Amino acid sequence: MTTPSSPSIGAQLAAEIDARRDDLVALTQDLIRIPTVNPPGNNYREVCDYLAKRLKKSGYTVEMIRAEGAVGDIDKYPRWNLVARREGKAPGETVHFNSHHDVVEVGRGWTFDPFGGELRDGRIYGRGTCDMKGGLATSIVAAEAFAAVVPDYRGAIEISGTADEETGGYGGVAYLAEKGYFSPERVQHVIIPEPLNKDRICLGHRGVWWAEIETFGRIAHGSMPFLGDSAIRHMAAVLRQFEDVLYPALSLKHTAMPVVPPGARQSTMNINSVHGGQAEPEGGYTGFPAPVVAHSARIVIDRRYLIEESPAAVRQEVIDLLERLKSERTGFSYEIRDLWTIPPTMTDREAPVVRSVAKAIGAVMGVSPEYVVSPGTYDQKHIDRIGRLKNCIAYGPGILDLAHQPDEWVGVDDMLDSAKVMALTLLDLLGPAR
Repeated sequence: MTTPSSPSIGAQLAAEIDARRDDLVALTQDLIRIPTVNPPGNNYREVCDYLAKRLKKSGYTVEMIRAEGAVGDIDKYPRWNLVARREGKAPGETVHFNSHHDVVEVGRGWTFDPFGGELRDGRIYGRGTCDMKGGLATSIVAAEAFAAVVPDYRGAIEISGTADEETGGYGGVAYLAEKGYFSPERVQHVIIPEPLNKDRICLGHRGVWWAEIETFGRIAHGSMPFLGDSAIRHMAAVLRQFEDVLYPALSLKHTAMPVVPPGARQSTMNINSVHGGQAEPEGGYTGFPAPVVAHSARIVIDRRYLIEESPAAVRQEVIDLLERLKSERTGFSYEIRDLWTIPPTMTDREAPVVRSVAKAIGAVMGVSPEYVVSPGTYDQKHIDRIGRLKNCIAYGPGILDLAHQPDEWVGVDDMLDSAKVMALTLLDLLGPAR
């Protein structure tokens, strides 16, 4: 019990977290040194086993859940997830920290070992430090420190390490949400420690529609292209229409959502890939390509849209452009295949978890938080759409612009500050019991 001469619980929490600095660094380094690269989905079981061992020692009941039958789950690369729960001393609500354990490919340009977890000048370097193993480690240390200082808390704390966020989250949070792990009856508050900067609260994200567009032609000898019909030339007409018509129209669509960076406050579309004509030869082939007119060409588009737009209108905008080309261009035909779509989501600023985190940021950093929306989706989409849980935000350490970059890093002081914010949030939402 706190007495007038003893430090406040908030001060005790801050001191407890500072005392765990070396543990926080070591935990982050250990997680980085397990290369959970996705695709294909390496070492998912290994990272879950590591987390299970740690959390069991801290009093958590642990479940290991394979997303059998989910997109991406195969025996060679099973989609393993961990959900850990620690009950309090009295009835109350549940606060859930959800982090994905997968990381993207390394890419070129590194000057540090991408899986070395090197600590230099207060920064830990490696693939996934920022996005988001640093956030995962921060949430674990925050929850452990809170339980040490406030052992008689109400309700329950959950921590999850989930698969495949980098490729849509269908083998991770989506699967768990379908199984009821994010139902409002089980969980009342969710914090996703994505790297949106330690003084920001991320309320949600823009919408996304991915589609594949294929144009068709007729194969013929490359020396007599007039006897064929080039699907690549038809696709070039599509790309020209995108440049001349669609992109200018998208630049005029703006949102009231506080999306960061500001360039993402308009509608955008990226062409992810272009495929046309003959397939790439197998490795080791040294011959020339055959002289043929392309009978097929494909592109994959990634359209990000705003809360003010409807999914149907977003799709129809592209269909109208393709239909116009079909009426104007001899021989033009196409197919469009939807790959996946997720609507925009944004949690209300007055939601309980938002208010608690905002108050904690003020206490730890002496500033009012910036409320932002992510330009891309993350696992809040499944918690909202499938779990029907609206009281969810992203909050964690790390600088968003460093995600997926070479020499990715997370600052130790930033993790400590975020851990203090998380611990004060737990204090506000869970207790202690009276």
